[in-house]
Amino acid sequence: MPTPVFGLNNPPSSEDPTDFTPPRGLAQQSSFSTFKGGLDQYKCQPDSTLTSPKSSTEALRAGQQQPLLSSTHKRKSTSATDGASPVKKSKRVSSGYAAPSKYAHLVNKLTDSLAPNLICVFIGLNPGIRTATTGHAYNHPSNLFWKLLYKSKCTPRLCRAEEDGDMPKLYSLGLTNIVSRPTKDGSELSKAEMDAGVAELEAKVAMQRPESVAIVGKSIWESIWRVRHGTNIKKDQFRYGWQDDSERMGVVKAGADSWPGSRLFVATTTSGLAAGMRPHEKEEIWKELGDWIVERRAERADKGAATND
Repeated sequence: MPTPVFGLNNPPSSEDPTDFTPPRGLAQQSSFSTFKGGLDQYKCQPDSTLTSPKSSTEALRAGQQQPLLSSTHKRKSTSATDGASPVKKSKRVSSGYAAPSKYAHLVNKLTDSLAPNLICVFIGLNPGIRTATTGHAYNHPSNLFWKLLYKSKCTPRLCRAEEDGDMPKLYSLGLTNIVSRPTKDGSELSKAEMDAGVAELEAKVAMQRPESVAIVGKSIWESIWRVRHGTNIKKDQFRYGWQDDSERMGVVKAGADSWPGSRLFVATTTSGLAAGMRPHEKEEIWKELGDWIVERRAERADKGAATND
């Protein structure tokens, strides 16, 4: 007669024999085996996705990442527990074009800082609200212009926005913009008014005749290119840094007063709202300009000293 298995679903039957007495050792072994066999059908099987403590330690030592609960799962668990709905982060929306009438009430106090024969003139986009109302260039706390000037060695010390009018006299540097009207940010300007400012830029440079001009931002160079070439600049045509000699600005071709124009350097924007490049990447581009300015300033100083002797 087969030995009955007493499991959770197999209670002892009243018909089980009680008159059979096996040997002592065999009885103990048989009862344990049959009871264990009955429980095996209810044993939890190991999940292949879980990791034992030992294997987890070994994987961490090897630099392997262990599977974690997804952030989605965590959020759902939290929401189900406390009943609170997840909070969505709001995205910063660009303001878009704004007609001149929007800021017509502002008095733009900003003026150009220019003089003849400077080493470099920096061409910005347009004055922001703070810059326009204070009358000092790149005056917003988040703007990196003055910091980049210093880090790139364009200036030997960190200057303040209030010193913008002294730049020509102090360091042979000038400041102007492609558009004069103030806005909150560059997106409030139209391409048409930016393109319209190119002719005035050319005239200013031709009159002042600096050795070089630095375009402070990609969008400014795109406007200049659009006006000169009649088409948008292609991705493989754009580059930061010094441009070809054919792109010099302020060229004068008339007779004895002819002039080859200013060398043209395209720098990154300094706006704190622009997050397309990391700070060290911007500094690397500006350093190329700064190294040249330092060299030219030293050469001019040596020439002036020689003349005085």
